[in-house]
Amino acid sequence: MGILTYKGTQFYLDGEPFVVISGTMHYFRIPREYWHDRLLKLRECGFNTVETYTCWNLHERREGEFDFSGNLDIAAYIAEAAKVGLHVILRPGPYICAEWEFGGLPSWLLNYENMPLRCYDEQFLSKLRPYYNELLGRVRPYLASKGGPIFMLQIENEYGSYGDDKDYLRAIVDLYKENGMDCLFFTSDGPSYTMLSGGTLPEYLAVANFGSAPKNQMAIMTELYPDRPLMCGEFWSGWFDHWHEEHHVRPADEIVQCVREFAELGASFNFYMFHGGTNFGFTNGANHPGTYQPTITSYDYNAPLSEAGDRTETYYRLREILEERYGKAPALTAKETEKAAYGRLTLTEKAMLFDNLDNLSTPKKVVEPKYMEEIGQDFGYVFYRTEIPGPKNDWDMAAAVVHDRAQIWVNGEKKATWERWDKEGIGKQPVKMPLKVGETGKLEILVENMGRVNYGPKLRDRKGIHGVRFGGQHHFGWQMYPLPMTDLSRLAYTPAANEAIEGPLFLRGSLTIEGAPKDTFLRLDGFTKGFVMVNGINIGRYFNPAGPQKTLYVPAPFLREGENEIVVFESDATAGTTVEFFAEPDLG
Repeated sequence: MGILTYKGTQFYLDGEPFVVISGTMHYFRIPREYWHDRLLKLRECGFNTVETYTCWNLHERREGEFDFSGNLDIAAYIAEAAKVGLHVILRPGPYICAEWEFGGLPSWLLNYENMPLRCYDEQFLSKLRPYYNELLGRVRPYLASKGGPIFMLQIENEYGSYGDDKDYLRAIVDLYKENGMDCLFFTSDGPSYTMLSGGTLPEYLAVANFGSAPKNQMAIMTELYPDRPLMCGEFWSGWFDHWHEEHHVRPADEIVQCVREFAELGASFNFYMFHGGTNFGFTNGANHPGTYQPTITSYDYNAPLSEAGDRTETYYRLREILEERYGKAPALTAKETEKAAYGRLTLTEKAMLFDNLDNLSTPKKVVEPKYMEEIGQDFGYVFYRTEIPGPKNDWDMAAAVVHDRAQIWVNGEKKATWERWDKEGIGKQPVKMPLKVGETGKLEILVENMGRVNYGPKLRDRKGIHGVRFGGQHHFGWQMYPLPMTDLSRLAYTPAANEAIEGPLFLRGSLTIEGAPKDTFLRLDGFTKGFVMVNGINIGRYFNPAGPQKTLYVPAPFLREGENEIVVFESDATAGTTVEFFAEPDLG
């Protein structure tokens, strides 16, 4: 499809001057059935390139076990991009940030306690090499040098925001070359002297990432790299949301003005995001700028294409300015997906978590509470149970680590909910266990992994509860139930009335759809916190009233004509058992 090179300040495609007009869309955030639709809409907006990260943590969830099937078939995604006439920028990390769980790194790396991450460490590189061999072997046939669409390949990702190990960056390049990757290599960093000095290599192209004022932001690139093309590797078209925040929006006028500035500079650019998609399942990441901030399920990002792939005002305004500056865009042929309001559904069956622990998991006997990673679990929940012998003074329970949300029961009675982001709240919910001689108390703790930190110095974010004690006395002797929540087929349900119920519990119902399914949006008013499975697919978390997100996106490919199983896991309490499907989203 064309080999990309540069000479001086100009990119060339097969020797002809070229401007990279790219948009980011992650294959792992979009149902595979919609890849063609989203890619076609990118092309029809006037873009010539699609960019995507790759997600190590899903491709190798267990060390040495690789998955490139279904929605993880990166080669098929690249092939689909080529079919609609798009070039491809590939960003294989290994770290991707992306508001994605652990920045795309697999959680099993955390079990190597003395192994540093993202640096020239032989052990870390030995863990990376098998993944790169598998990944790059699959995408190599799609390189531009072989007639394919991949014409740019990123070295690491915004490395100057994290480190300054040039040997490590060159080791990444060596792994690329070992696997026959021979396209244009580049680095991307924030436009500051410190970030660029830490994250770039003099022998490779450097691009800058930012969200506003291209002329001002690019000034440092012109100063440092006067004889190289200008490119914004991530132009942030919107922003992502954390729970407890307002939904981020951005006027189309601001975005159009930035495109004008890119054109006046003669600069190439990549929209991050052009289409954000969804953090299905438990794949969202978190930030920690002093306080833990988990990211919501929706990754709408206020992008030109909405979470459900609909064109927005920004899309049409972008298309106009791109036609004005770069020539006529392809005709609009892609249609918006149909939406349906399937209405109210009462969930008529329930399965209490405590009654079903043995149906979901096999307990592990441990001396002290272990982290989720230590028992081979990456996502979901973990349940801890122990017996406390008396006598015990009236000491408060404490824990050295609560990552991320712990609900605590004493003798079957709920006593507290400790949330990592609310240290004051933990202090206001003391847990006591006064026991006399001969008495025994039962202590149970359900901990939810709300998403591993994906950016900054707190990447080593282990999950679970650790160091439980009363006063200064540690308690030993526990059972741990791993609850990844991937297979719910053995749950034992009983009839449920449409009334208030204390959790944790599963609620199940059947949604009947006549005709071909359509996209829809699920709202769970009266519910508190949990996740939803649609025909066995985890569509993500809800959290009321934290918000801002009030609905969960249910793509039509997850549904089927006839009966559809809807399972809601409610970890706290619900005012009733009725949910509702709408034709429009509510992201707050």
